[in-house]
Amino acid sequence: MQDINFVKLSLKDALDLAILIEDEAEERYREFVKQMEAHRTPGAARFFRFMAVNEANHGKQLAKRRSALFGDAPREVDRSMIFEVEAPDYNRTRAFMSMQDALDLALDAETKAYEYFNQALPEIKNAEVRELFAELLQEEIEHMDLVKKVMAKVPQGLDFDPADFVDAPTGE
Repeated sequence: MQDINFVKLSLKDALDLAILIEDEAEERYREFVKQMEAHRTPGAARFFRFMAVNEANHGKQLAKRRSALFGDAPREVDRSMIFEVEAPDYNRTRAFMSMQDALDLALDAETKAYEYFNQALPEIKNAEVRELFAELLQEEIEHMDLVKKVMAKVPQGLDFDPADFVDAPTGE
């Protein structure tokens, strides 16, 4: 991962980074949807799909804004400059995740993104980039609140029967 010089970051590059961050998170959630569907844990799959759609929508909003301001100007930043800024952690998934597990993972991802933007803000000198990062920071707070609201509605414990995944004994 390349270091980002936040002091010299332009608005175009900041928007491009934000889009890349949303794209990475969306892709990761879509991967998790496939995993959860394959392992017959539909609650986690539904929630991960919900998160993927949210990340995609936010990415589209940022891309529209970028296009309006900078047209087709080429990107000068790339995915190698970010890694798991908002994408949920691969190491935290497992085959059979409950809805609560999925929510915990998403909350951690949103918190991680909040911390990223919060730590970058003091380094930013460009007023437009500072405003964008402050906006992104606020959106991460809203995303954390959204996940917490869903958490409050979900019963604790497993939303599937672990016995569904036990292999039958085999004869010798």
